[in-house]
Formats: sequence, structure tokens, C-alpha cells
Amino acid sequence: MPTVMITGANRGLGLELARQYAYDGWTVLATCREPERATELTALAGEVFIDSLDVTDAESIDALASKIEDSPIDVLVLNAAVHLQKDCTLEELDPQVWLDELRVNLVAPVMVARCFAGNVAKSSQKRVIAISSGSGSTARTARGGNYAYRTGKAALNNAMKALALDLESQRITVVPISPGHTFTDMGGPDARYSAADSIARVRTTIAGLRFEDSGLFFNRDGSQLPW
Repeated sequence: MPTVMITGANRGLGLELARQYAYDGWTVLATCREPERATELTALAGEVFIDSLDVTDAESIDALASKIEDSPIDVLVLNAAVHLQKDCTLEELDPQVWLDELRVNLVAPVMVARCFAGNVAKSSQKRVIAISSGSGSTARTARGGNYAYRTGKAALNNAMKALALDLESQRITVVPISPGHTFTDMGGPDARYSAADSIARVRTTIAGLRFEDSGLFFNRDGSQLPW
């Protein structure tokens, strides 16, 4: 069976990704900062291997890379993210917190992808997926505020486009996908979709990707989103 590696797999969308892939018989490399506290993740049935990974720490990334060595990764899901300044106004915007958020939501996914691209290249499916957001679509921006999260996801989309071009020679498909406003700790109680529904649709979209889709931005239902 194929292998999926998921960052931020201890809760929310990451946990649901791990649950659904494991249920379908995939080998799941589930990563999070504190595996000892990931009780729901630990309880999952199936071929689930849990490892420590702080996506903002180069030594942590390198340690995991050394552990898994040349093992192929069919689908690398860059899911780990934070939302530190929820719905903040222009007046409330804290530049240091903004930078902290960008470090996790923008820089870290690229660093993780760079490190494990070789493992992805050795697989059959060769896919790198970044969990993005409709908030990252500049064309769809209809109101102000939410600066840190919005700009982080927009920049992530652009970074994935660049990554798609850099990994083109290895035939790796790189795609950011928006799961929609989902009911998680980050999404909040007013979210439109359940995690189970969003991830089921995201997985269907991932499964249907072609190499020609690399660098495009997709919605959870497989439709293309504008930048």
C-alpha cells in the first residue's frame, strides 16, 4: 500500500487525514511536535507510525529525515499551521506575531518539502500537497483584516507554484488545496463543514490529480481556485 506523511497530525485536519488514510490501508507517517500528548492520534488503528517533528526546527526536520532514510513517500501533506491573530483588525495587528505566523505557515512547509522531496521522488504517486485556504486567494479578497493568515496562505500558494517548477524534472506534482471553512479548533464553531467531510473531499481531489495540475490551486471539490 502507498505511504502518506502528514505534518501537524495530532489534531484537526491532520488527525482526520491520518484517520482516513489509515482506515483505507495506507501506511501513515504521522508527525507532530509532542507525540506523547497526541492521545487521539495514538489511538488510531492501522499502520500509523507517529514521529516527533517541529516544522520550524531544522534539526528536528533533519532528525526525521535520517530516521526514515530513503523510504518512499507517495503523498506528502504539508498541513501544520497556526492562526495566531484571528480576525484581527489593522489597528490590532502585531508585527512580531505576524512574522511568527509566517514562519509556521509559509517558511516551514517549504523547508519540509525540500527535505523530503527525494522520498517523494522515489514513490509511485509523487505528490506534495499543501493545505491552504480560500483566504489565500487574492482575487477573492472581499474584506480587510485577517492579515497574517491571509498573507501567509497567499504566499504559501505562490511558494508551491515555485516548488512545482523546481520539482518538475522529478515529475513531482505539487498542489495547494483549500479544504474550506472546516469545524476544527482553528476553524472555530461557526465553520461550514465537518473535518470528516472536508478531508474526504480533499482526498478525492488528491487522488484525481495529474502531473499537468502541478502548480495550480484547488478547492476541496477539485475545482480550480484563482490566485
